[in-house]
Amino acid sequence: MKRLGSILAVLWLFAAGCAPVPTPINDGMPAATVTPTATKPPAPRITPTPDRQLTLKVWLPPQFAPAEGSAAGDLLQARLDDFAAEQADVSIQIRVKPGDGPGGLLDSLSTASAAAPLALPDLVALPRPVMETAALKGFLHPLDDLVDGLDDPDWYDYANQLARLQDSRFGQPFAGDALILVYRGENIPEPLSMLTSTLQSQGPLIFPAADPQALYTLALYQAAGGPTLDDEGRPFLDEEPLLRVLSFFHAATQSEFTPFWLTQFQSDDQAWDAFQKGQGDMVVTWASRYMRNKLEGSQAAPIPTLDGEDFTLATGWVWAVASPLPSRQRMAAQLALYLSESEFLAQWTEATGYLPPRPSAISHWNDAEWRAIVEDVSMSARLHPSADVLPSLAAPLSEATILMLKQQGDPASAAEEAVNRLLGP
Repeated sequence: MKRLGSILAVLWLFAAGCAPVPTPINDGMPAATVTPTATKPPAPRITPTPDRQLTLKVWLPPQFAPAEGSAAGDLLQARLDDFAAEQADVSIQIRVKPGDGPGGLLDSLSTASAAAPLALPDLVALPRPVMETAALKGFLHPLDDLVDGLDDPDWYDYANQLARLQDSRFGQPFAGDALILVYRGENIPEPLSMLTSTLQSQGPLIFPAADPQALYTLALYQAAGGPTLDDEGRPFLDEEPLLRVLSFFHAATQSEFTPFWLTQFQSDDQAWDAFQKGQGDMVVTWASRYMRNKLEGSQAAPIPTLDGEDFTLATGWVWAVASPLPSRQRMAAQLALYLSESEFLAQWTEATGYLPPRPSAISHWNDAEWRAIVEDVSMSARLHPSADVLPSLAAPLSEATILMLKQQGDPASAAEEAVNRLLGP
């Protein structure tokens, strides 16, 4: 009987477990609502539509600004507009920066590179010395791997030197400048080519004798075969060609061809002002100054040298790429090539007074007489020493030149002192 009772108890429990769940009694209170928890579907992947309008930022110094309303400015603006139109998805934004000093091109590149790299310009116009510094500081990007066509042979030697630094091409040349001789044709029928004692009566020859860079003295030294670097790439002066230059100055000062009062001139501005005032009929100056400030009756020629061989020192401007973004770098490099095309440079350099760095560009100039002189000057031009070499050479050269014009020493001693100053203790 106990076993039967146990079986009946199990059956009763099973029946109770299978019974339907009773309906809750409605006691007037709202029934609780249970919201089922569903798995949230993944958010759709949104691919942003790219803005195809690329705005290239271009920095320029004031003298090149299109907004100036000059013929050169109008030419540059038209060229920029043509590039933007041809690309269809590109616009160009110009910002004008001072050439140097606080807020200038180099200062702004440095500030933006450190604080806001995306604010850097895509393309920037830089003079050679600033390009050197900016490239060495890592603000610029070489053009070698960005565009094709950089091996174009249509460049003067100085322009190729202008564009390169440490075996890389950091710039695309667009404006050159070189030392030339400007003289009054009515007083000097034939321009000087060779500096000899028989020509002293045509002086004085004005140049900034106290120029901190000593560029005319350096040009004469290099024209005489003087090297500026030793075998290890350090600044160097050779005593023999330097002695020839200093001997000339020593003799020329005695005959008033290069009078002592030239030592009060430290800049090209001062030398040009003296020429304008009639203190002499010849002046060594920059080609760009002559082109922008032509005086009635003045003419130009290559600078006179000791041997009469054409030689001069040159510098210039380049377009450089500063954007940190590879895609923008390539478009900026394309713009640099577009702005340095031969026919455009022919018009633009003739309007600005700078020398075209391409031989083919000069052939399009309208002034045939000036064109012939520029061809001679450009063929013989060499880039002046780099910013890290020139100061070391300039200091002893400038000091020796002043000593000769003031007749305060002899050429041999001055040359020896200048060489030893570079060699050091």
